[in-house]
Amino acid sequence: MYTIRELKTNDLSSICSFPQNEEELIFSFPKVVFPLTPDQIIETITSRLKPTVVLHNNNVIAFACLYDVQENTCSLGNVIVSSEYRGKGVAVFLLQTISTIAKEEYKVETLQLVCQNINTRGLIFYKKQGFNPVDLFWNQRQSGEYVVGIRMQKSLISI
Repeated sequence: MYTIRELKTNDLSSICSFPQNEEELIFSFPKVVFPLTPDQIIETITSRLKPTVVLHNNNVIAFACLYDVQENTCSLGNVIVSSEYRGKGVAVFLLQTISTIAKEEYKVETLQLVCQNINTRGLIFYKKQGFNPVDLFWNQRQSGEYVVGIRMQKSLISI
C-alpha cells in the first residue's frame, strides 16, 4: 500500500504543502519560518541522513530523516505527514521503516526524538509506538513564548 524511497528534488514542493499552519511547521521543522519552502528543506537536510519519503500511488505523502548518529543512538527528525493521510497508518509505516534503517544501516540500538509539549497528538503517537520521555529542555520562540522539548527514546534491539 505504501512505499518508501530517498527524497528527490521534485518532492520538495509536495512536502512544503504538508504543514497547514505555523504550529504544524514548528512541530516538524522547528527552526524555519512559515510557510515552508524548498530552500528551507534543503538547508535543513544538509545536516541530516536518509531523508525519506513515503509514497502512495506515486504521490509523496510523508517525510522524515535521521541525524546525530552516535555510538549507539541516532535521532529522528522532521517527521511530517500530509493532512490527507493522517490517521491512516502512514506515520506508523514511516516510523517502522526509518527505525529499521537506523538499526541496520547505522547499527544503533536506540532511536530518539524531540516532541514539543504543545504537540499532544505527537506525544500520544510516539508513546503508543514505544517511545518514553527521558529529558526536558525549553526554548523561547520568536514570539517570546516558551516551549518545552520532550526528548523521547525507544530501544531498537527488539525490532
